[in-house]
Amino acid sequence: MVEELATGDYIAIAVYFALVLAVGLWTPNRDSATGYFLAGKDMHWIPVGASIFASNVGAPMFIGLAGTAAASGMAVAIYEWHAVFLLIGLGWVFLPVYVASGAFTMPEYLKKRFGGKRLRIYMSFLALFLYVLTKISAEIYSGAIFMQQLLGWNLYLCVIVILAVTAIYTAVGGLAAVIYTRHAADYSSPDCCLHSHGVLWRWGGWEAMMEKYKVAAANYTLADPANYSCGLPRDDYMHIWRDPVTGDIPWTGAVFGLTTLGLWVWCADQLMIGGTDVRTRSQEHDSRQGGLCVGGSLKVLSFFLFILPGMMSRVLFPDDIACADPDLCDEICGNRAGCTNIAYPLLVLRKMPIGLRGVMLAALLAALMSSLTSIFNSASSMFTMDIWRRFRRRASQHELMIVGRACVLVEVGISILWLPILQAAQSGQLWSYLQAVSSYTAPPWCCIFLMAIFWTRTTEAGAFWGLMISLVVGLIRMIMDFALPAPFCGSKEEDPRPDVLKKVNFLHFAIILSGVSVISTVVISLLTEPRPPEKLRRVTWWTRHDPLDPEETESEDDFAQDEEEKEPEIRKKTIGRKLYNWACGIDDKPKPKLTPEQKAAIKRKMTSLHEHPAASRLTTAGAITIACITTFLLGFFY
Repeated sequence: MVEELATGDYIAIAVYFALVLAVGLWTPNRDSATGYFLAGKDMHWIPVGASIFASNVGAPMFIGLAGTAAASGMAVAIYEWHAVFLLIGLGWVFLPVYVASGAFTMPEYLKKRFGGKRLRIYMSFLALFLYVLTKISAEIYSGAIFMQQLLGWNLYLCVIVILAVTAIYTAVGGLAAVIYTRHAADYSSPDCCLHSHGVLWRWGGWEAMMEKYKVAAANYTLADPANYSCGLPRDDYMHIWRDPVTGDIPWTGAVFGLTTLGLWVWCADQLMIGGTDVRTRSQEHDSRQGGLCVGGSLKVLSFFLFILPGMMSRVLFPDDIACADPDLCDEICGNRAGCTNIAYPLLVLRKMPIGLRGVMLAALLAALMSSLTSIFNSASSMFTMDIWRRFRRRASQHELMIVGRACVLVEVGISILWLPILQAAQSGQLWSYLQAVSSYTAPPWCCIFLMAIFWTRTTEAGAFWGLMISLVVGLIRMIMDFALPAPFCGSKEEDPRPDVLKKVNFLHFAIILSGVSVISTVVISLLTEPRPPEKLRRVTWWTRHDPLDPEETESEDDFAQDEEEKEPEIRKKTIGRKLYNWACGIDDKPKPKLTPEQKAAIKRKMTSLHEHPAASRLTTAGAITIACITTFLLGFFY
């Protein structure tokens, strides 16, 4: 069902896009690889903290997180509240090692820690593949679904508009523009939250809303619950910790399996580390922990921004959101598996006042574009620094900038090609699909990074072959999962899937996959030659304070070395050349050369672990406070 927006709504959308493009063109630090990829290495901890939260707020969260809440209640909050503890771990455990190593990207850290080429190349290619499979495609698809629900446009027209504006914005603005403008979603999404709480107040409060959710089902489900029992809310809808056998998010999987997914996402994924480690390398080293405290505190609010509105949407529109007949679901939202993914769009479209609906659509587009720009920038940085320079070691600044922007265009093209596959494989709950894919791929990488940091005996051969063995096991489960889908809700056929799919939740499988990875890595590491101690300086938790740099068998290029290269002087600049340089952020002016002393000083600053004592105590107290609040919430909604 498509409903029209008012003129004021379209004006709000147009103003937002105009502001976004203006900020992208205005943003400084676009004329070098450091400025484009690292935002000049000088960001205040407040926008960094907000950016940490915003980088995770994309269209799949509006669509998927709210949709899963509409489908099964508040247990999905564990994904957000669990991240609070992992962000604290990132700031106090992982980042000190990454900073001390002097690595710009996660593949580069693996190169410094293990040596060799296999791990770095494999991680880069796998990350680029997964960006398309789970991040870019999911973002554009969910964003297009939202726009289609609101505007009635063709799905592919929505995709083209989203990708065109996002690609132009990313290519022109770079990372700093992403940081400054991505917060539009965070500042605007509370509009829907406040409106939801106004409805909650009119209903009579929290208890009244929970009672309404308990019976929020389509009319034919209530009339015939025996045949449409899947259309009724779960009995444990008010609980986060659910049965390990019958729960859709079992507590055992949430505690152990989800931890492996979260450690990878928040502590080892280039998309996150590129948004915290590199960007906070400013003059105030302690801004790293401050930014993570801000980001962690904002994660607590996700319950009110996404989960509560999703549950409320089911109460308001049970015939649409809680459809249990495949044919009726197909008529309502075009998905025979279910329509919970449209919970947030319907809440905005049918309940928000004129004008605010346009603001909310702009907010969702802001979330979509902020995530896409982060993904594009992270992937282009990874491709440029970890793959391209392996073949072009002396690539100039000019070449690196062009390759980085070309990578964005390639990602856009691959995403469009993948879209029909994603449409055919869509499930009833987008959020569960994304978490399942992560469960089949992320745990081995989580284990490798943990062992790389804390077990110095881990070898390159052990890490690589441990990943290969785990990859085979994970791919087998993934192929089975998508080749043998569960029957649709309301279907009369029995579930034909084997027990390994029906009875082993994907979060439990993440635990199994972690065990396979750890065992294989430990065994192979013990059978292979250990890495010499002189090559482990400043790359593990135990050696992060080593005053000497690790010995490296191969030279490592970095941005500082690149920036000292002098670009060939262009004798004659035509108008076309000037426009070309402006659009690509290229500066033909010669760069000053740095003396060895200056380069050494820059390196010391970039890898320093010094913290101001007062700031360190303040941020530690903040982290403890946030952890206590989150623990209370997890206990309250047991």
